[in-house]
Amino acid sequence: MEGSYPLDNALFGWETGAEHLRRLEDAGRGEVALEVVESVRDGLRRRLGATFTAGDLADLYGAGTDWARGLPGVDPGRGDVQELVDAAFWLHLQTARDFAGGRRIEVED
Repeated sequence: MEGSYPLDNALFGWETGAEHLRRLEDAGRGEVALEVVESVRDGLRRRLGATFTAGDLADLYGAGTDWARGLPGVDPGRGDVQELVDAAFWLHLQTARDFAGGRRIEVED
C-alpha cells in the first residue's frame, strides 16, 4: 500500500541526516549521537512494529517527529537533534520489508 507522505521527500531529509551522523562518527564525536539515534529507533520499533513498509515509515515521519524529542537519551536542546532523528529514520528504513539496497521493491501483502 502506498503511503500518503511522499517517500522521496522523506528520503531527502533522511539521507542528509545519515550523512551528518557519518561526519560526526568520522570526527570521533559519534558516541552520544548514536545514543540519540538508537533511542529514536527504539521509538520507531514501538510505533511501527517489526513489519512495516517504507511508506509506513514516511507516513509516520510526515505526521511529525516531535515525539522523538521526549525520548530517553534525547536532548531536545541539542542543535542537531533533527538531523539525528532523520538519521534514525534512514537506518530504520533499511529494515522495511519493501526496501533493499537503496530502492523500493514490490512485495505481496
